[in-house]
Amino acid sequence: MERTVLLFAAMAAALAVGQSAAHADKLDDIISSGKLRCAVTLDFPPMGFRDQNNTPIGFDVDTCDDLAKALGVTPQVVDTPFPDRIPAIVSGRADVAVASTSDTLERAKTVGFSIPYFAFQTIVISHKGSGISSYESLKGHKVGAVAGTYEALALEKDVKGWGDPKGSFRSYQTQNDVWLALNEGLIEGTVLANAGAVAAVKSGKFPQLELGGNCPYPIDFVGIATLREEYGLLNYLNLFVHQQTRSGRAQALYDKWLGGKMPDLTVPGVYR
Repeated sequence: MERTVLLFAAMAAALAVGQSAAHADKLDDIISSGKLRCAVTLDFPPMGFRDQNNTPIGFDVDTCDDLAKALGVTPQVVDTPFPDRIPAIVSGRADVAVASTSDTLERAKTVGFSIPYFAFQTIVISHKGSGISSYESLKGHKVGAVAGTYEALALEKDVKGWGDPKGSFRSYQTQNDVWLALNEGLIEGTVLANAGAVAAVKSGKFPQLELGGNCPYPIDFVGIATLREEYGLLNYLNLFVHQQTRSGRAQALYDKWLGGKMPDLTVPGVYR
């Protein structure tokens, strides 16, 4: 009898644990908490930056606000430099990353991605007078980019492959560090998503910067990132991106922050 009671107790405990695990869902947690913590990079205008009142603004900030509104919660922007976007999710400092994060296979080993909500073409930016006017002409020059980013990994790989002793690559912690190094001539060239590059040159803050040609990189698709095991939240994020696009809201944000036609978020032969 005692053995039977113990067996039932053990089964009940196991069932309780199983039910608890089954109901542990990040989407429910966010809704219950009443807030959505978005990791956003705030030194990457027009996607994320601060206005004259130090208030976060930009395409990614508005996207975070829209996501929070859809969830019925309050948005909370967590200022997150490029190298810290994935750590912010894994450590629990943020619920999602709406931070122009490239959906690479390497990152997908650690976090999960929504379908793309934005896409970039990567272009060259150089110090005036450096003689850099195209991607090929970066060879033999001092170049740099933000550590761990899509474009930094591609550029560093090519610099090593070129094998030019006059050339070098240096990584930086923030995009502002790259702009300052480039403006002051500490490096001669860099590569960056077109939206950020054009915004930096147009800002007038870095008078020694000029734009070059396109980089021979694939189109850089970016998704909203969260914990990879949160299938319920990932499913919601996918539907949210669909709604943003088909409702015209994504195009409205593009008009607001960049102007022109929203980039195509599809890959021919893969998804439409």
